[in-house]
Amino acid sequence: MTWNGMPRLALIIALALVLVVSALLGTLWFAQRSFIYLPNTSSPTVPDDAVEVLLRTEDGLELSAWRIDPVGADRSAAVLVAPGNAGNRTGGMPLAGALAGEGFTVLLFDYRGYGGNPGSPTEDGLYADARAAWIYLTDEAGFEPDRIVLFGESLGTGVATRLATEVEPACIVLRSPFTSMADAGRSHMPFVPVGMLLKDRYPVTEYLSESSVPVLVAYAPDDQVVPAEQSIEVATAAEGLGVEVTAVEIDAFGHEDPELVSGPLLIDGIVTLADGLGLK
Repeated sequence: MTWNGMPRLALIIALALVLVVSALLGTLWFAQRSFIYLPNTSSPTVPDDAVEVLLRTEDGLELSAWRIDPVGADRSAAVLVAPGNAGNRTGGMPLAGALAGEGFTVLLFDYRGYGGNPGSPTEDGLYADARAAWIYLTDEAGFEPDRIVLFGESLGTGVATRLATEVEPACIVLRSPFTSMADAGRSHMPFVPVGMLLKDRYPVTEYLSESSVPVLVAYAPDDQVVPAEQSIEVATAAEGLGVEVTAVEIDAFGHEDPELVSGPLLIDGIVTLADGLGLK
């Protein structure tokens, strides 16, 4: 028996392949956020050199965060750190300690669903969380917007650049940025229609086109999570907008190498940019 000239066995194989592919795509669609967001949901212990603060989001959540105050000379400038997709705020303490040692106040916060916070992560939700962090710094902590550095790490580069479309920070620091979540996904799964499936898109270069503040892009040639080519493309796109761009290439092995996360080249780049903007 044939169907439109197709032998029965070939038809069965074709239908089986369609079912398998459909099942895989369905799994990716419904479970994609469990692949993107990898929270440590436990509530971390507050370090001795941090002060616990409470952030209130526009959709009614209360999020725990840590403020790390300057060590030594105070720049009267703050760094708002939008973290990556994994862990909790404990992982940000080496960066916060290094920046506090340079006179910055640092705000480490966890997104909804991370670090003991309520809720579940989504792109819009993470943006609301970052906005709550911004409101804390400008309203409760009393920092002027032009004395706040937005710092985005990996996934957080999408959060920080989106926030910068609505606020006017002193500058934006992007560590291991991708051009968009779809591009990052395609680099790992070239045969999957990532662009069609994604719910959360994080279009970093698109958001950058709506901001005019200076940008620092830090990346590692051997980053195995976010290809260096994408980070360089982000820097090039920002440069094409006529904004001041600093690109810092860091010799690090892997996405979470301490040299890339909080090493001296990264910190020196931030300090140099901040000094040039009068944040001293």
